[in-house]
Amino acid sequence: MAIFNIQTPIFSATLTLLLFPCQPLSLSSSIHELLISKGLPAGLLPKEVKNFTLSEDGRLEVFLDRPCFTKYENRVFFDSVVRANLNYGSLVGVVGLSQEELFLWLPVKDIIVNDPKSGLILFDIGVAYKQLSLSLFEVPPSCRSQGMM
Repeated sequence: MAIFNIQTPIFSATLTLLLFPCQPLSLSSSIHELLISKGLPAGLLPKEVKNFTLSEDGRLEVFLDRPCFTKYENRVFFDSVVRANLNYGSLVGVVGLSQEELFLWLPVKDIIVNDPKSGLILFDIGVAYKQLSLSLFEVPPSCRSQGMM
């Protein structure tokens, strides 16, 4: 018969994990708060975010129910999973996000807010950098399937 001393570190850690299991960050409303806390506008991601994970090294994965489109200045396509490295003021190495430019769909590689006071946000779309007004991204947009855009 095993006897457990409730004051041992192993018992305490096991009890803590059973009572309070670790969960990834996953509330869609919190993704927008997370962006704001990292110096980015809440409207970079749509309202339809289902959940997300953020690793300790800053790797962000955002999950949507399905791929969808929205519009800021131009049309934007979100894949069902969007990945990037989240740093203060930037999303670097973005995968799963494209922007329409002159009838071409170009992948967004990086999103950077160098100086929030400037009122500008920088999108690296591979062949060029595009500066947009931060005011376009204040409110999380609704995202729709292609047929509804």
